[in-house]
Amino acid sequence: MARRVSEAITLLGPSDPPPFTLLGEDAPSPFFLIADHAGQIVPAALAQLGLPQGELDRHIGWDIGIAGVTRKLAALLDATAVLQTYSRLVIDCNRPLVAPGSIPAVSDGTDIAANVAASQTQRAQRVAEIFTPYHDAIRTQLDARVAREQPTILLAMHSFTPVYAGIVRPWHAGVLYQRDNRLAMALKPLLEADGLVVGDNEPYAVSDQTDYAIPVHGEARGLVHLELEIRQDLIASESGQQAWAQRLANLLTSLEAGFTQHEVSQVLYR
Repeated sequence: MARRVSEAITLLGPSDPPPFTLLGEDAPSPFFLIADHAGQIVPAALAQLGLPQGELDRHIGWDIGIAGVTRKLAALLDATAVLQTYSRLVIDCNRPLVAPGSIPAVSDGTDIAANVAASQTQRAQRVAEIFTPYHDAIRTQLDARVAREQPTILLAMHSFTPVYAGIVRPWHAGVLYQRDNRLAMALKPLLEADGLVVGDNEPYAVSDQTDYAIPVHGEARGLVHLELEIRQDLIASESGQQAWAQRLANLLTSLEAGFTQHEVSQVLYR
C-alpha cells in the first residue's frame, strides 16, 4: 500500500536555528543595524533546496561578509543589531512578498527548482516562520526605542559582487535611498575623502517594488536611514570586515550629533 506523504505542519524543526539574531538589545547608540541577508542557512526540511553547498556559498545565497561587518560595527558603536539567519534563496527578507524575487525561481543563472515546486502552504510557512519573525523583531526593537524616547538612525547593511553579468563594478561602496537621502549625502563625501569610490544609488537603488526594509522600517516611520552596500571582496576576510567596521564607526560617530539633535538643519530630499 502506498504511503501518503503530507506537508509538514511547520518548516523549522528542532535542529534549525532561530530566524534572527538580536545583538545589544537596549544598547544606547542611536544607530540601529539590520542585515537582511546575513545568513545562508537552509532549513533541514528543505534539503539545501536541492543545491550544492557551493551555490549557497555564492552571493546568491547571502551577502558575503556583511554579517561580520555588522557584528563588529554594532560592537564598536554600542548599537543594537538584528541579523537574519536564513538564505535569501529560502525567502528574501528584503523583498515585498508580492515581488518575484521573494522566493526566487532563478538567481544569477542558477535554477532553484525546489522554489518552483513549493506549494502555497510551503511558501506560507517560509513567510510565517522566517520573514515575519525577523521583521517583527525589528518592529519590536523600534517600538521599544520610541517608548523610551531613544533617537534612531537605521542602517540596512548589505554587500555586492565586484563583477556582475561580466561588468566590473568600480565602486568600493554604495549609498542607497529612495525618498530620503539625508544620511546618504552626509556619509558619501566622508567615504570619498577616505579615498573610496562611492556609488550614489549604485549598484542598486531602493524602491517600493524591490525593497522591504527601508520603505517599511525607515521611510514609513520617518527615521533617518541608509542602505549601505559594501563590495564583497573588501570584506570577505575578517581583517577586511574589521577595517570597514572601524572606518564606518569613525565616520558615523562624526555624523551622529547632526542627526539626533532636534535643531538639525533641514537637508533637502532628492
